[in-house]
Amino acid sequence: MERTEGTRDIAVGVIDGPVWLDHPAFTGRRIYEIGGSPPSTCRNLGSLACTHGTLVAGMLAAKRGSGAPAICPGCTFILRPIFPENTEGNDPMPIATSADLGTAISECVAAGTNVINLSASLAQPSSRGDQQLEEALDYAAQHGVLVVAAAGNEGTVGSSAITRHPWVIPVISCDLQGKPTEQSNLGRSIGRRGLAAPGENITSIGSDGKSGTFYGTSAAAPFVTGTIALLWSEFPTATAAQIKLAVTRTAGRVRRTVTPPLLNAWAAYLAMSRN
Repeated sequence: MERTEGTRDIAVGVIDGPVWLDHPAFTGRRIYEIGGSPPSTCRNLGSLACTHGTLVAGMLAAKRGSGAPAICPGCTFILRPIFPENTEGNDPMPIATSADLGTAISECVAAGTNVINLSASLAQPSSRGDQQLEEALDYAAQHGVLVVAAAGNEGTVGSSAITRHPWVIPVISCDLQGKPTEQSNLGRSIGRRGLAAPGENITSIGSDGKSGTFYGTSAAAPFVTGTIALLWSEFPTATAAQIKLAVTRTAGRVRRTVTPPLLNAWAAYLAMSRN
């Protein structure tokens, strides 16, 4: 973050709820909307979908100095809302169907994104929906679009159609001491290919005009997405496979646990510098 804000040539897809784009912290940012239902701009600022989408987008796209992490505000952002504003409940991670996620991922790939942030958990799986989601993730891999996905907050050990796909980088949340939080989902595929990132009391842009905090794997995933966007901005000729390897490698050791290692952005930068 000290080296760059990111470049406009790197496009970050955000699949989430609608975003309150009138917030001053988004002024001057290159933010584009795709899809039409639900709308990309919040209509109900108090809805869970708007609050969640704005917090996630704020972590990535808000101006530096806004109070949010503002990881890569110099990049281009493509919003693809997936959660309607009538979403209710207190879960920090909204739920989507496999089919809807598959459609959203495919549209982000077609729109020219380099990396997609996915902070959503899946509703009850279905064979048809999971197949569509798998095909969309295959499509992303074929086009060199990285997919960063929150692992989920159910506190279970296992996998989903998202986290078990070999192209996806699953992300769990950790506390300030780097220990996995109790609600984070763990699993073999998550431990082998995923990362851990901060996910407790993360401050970002609130949809009420004030700063807000949230937690869980939804809050952790943007740290990984933002790291990838900054790395690609510094090394624009790198392939998706090179960026993915630099971010996820762990001193060459084979992972055998259900718990992934901590994100180390500086180590990833040094790894890319040596290539």
